[in-house]
Amino acid sequence: MSVVFRVLTAVSALTGIVLLLDFTNGDGGVFVYFTVQSSVIIAVVSAVAALRPVPGWVRGAATLYSCITGTVYHSLLANPSSPFHVVDSGAHAPHNLLLHTVTPILAAVTWLFVDREPVRWWYAAVWLGYPLAYLAFALVRGAIVDKYPYPFVDANELGYGGVTISALGFTVAFFLLGLLLIGLGEGIRRLTGQQRARVEDPAGI
Repeated sequence: MSVVFRVLTAVSALTGIVLLLDFTNGDGGVFVYFTVQSSVIIAVVSAVAALRPVPGWVRGAATLYSCITGTVYHSLLANPSSPFHVVDSGAHAPHNLLLHTVTPILAAVTWLFVDREPVRWWYAAVWLGYPLAYLAFALVRGAIVDKYPYPFVDANELGYGGVTISALGFTVAFFLLGLLLIGLGEGIRRLTGQQRARVEDPAGI
């Protein structure tokens, strides 16, 4: 079952990227977006994990990044009431559904219910390394080309002070999301283990 879900996750992410490239006529510029980068990460990690063991903290990191993609998109970018709402001509296109909804759900389900593995809580902080590196990349690139991939890192509109406040909020939110993935995964793992113990040993001996 774990192999099936890993393959499904990899296929969903890769198909979404291919469809996005087709939608944008092969524009390689889409790879500057966190959505696409995180999809590449979860696709590679899931594909490798389907063939050989991958450390839990690596799979957890990839899962977090995919969940960040889905969460930020649906709560901020696609939410009309959000100050960071962006009108997207491809909002209802297949690539959008795969990258922002299907892949994050498959990644989360695989992590929580299919392929549970204990991970130390402090990995939630370690996992922030990539989002913070992406922030630095987006700001440096934006200063050079005068274009930013997301409105919450747009220094032209928010100023560097505004971007800093936004980044601090996201950092805390992503850390809490990482803790949630670790905590829920451990809780479900223990609960499932207890249930198996009761089934195998009804007397509790």
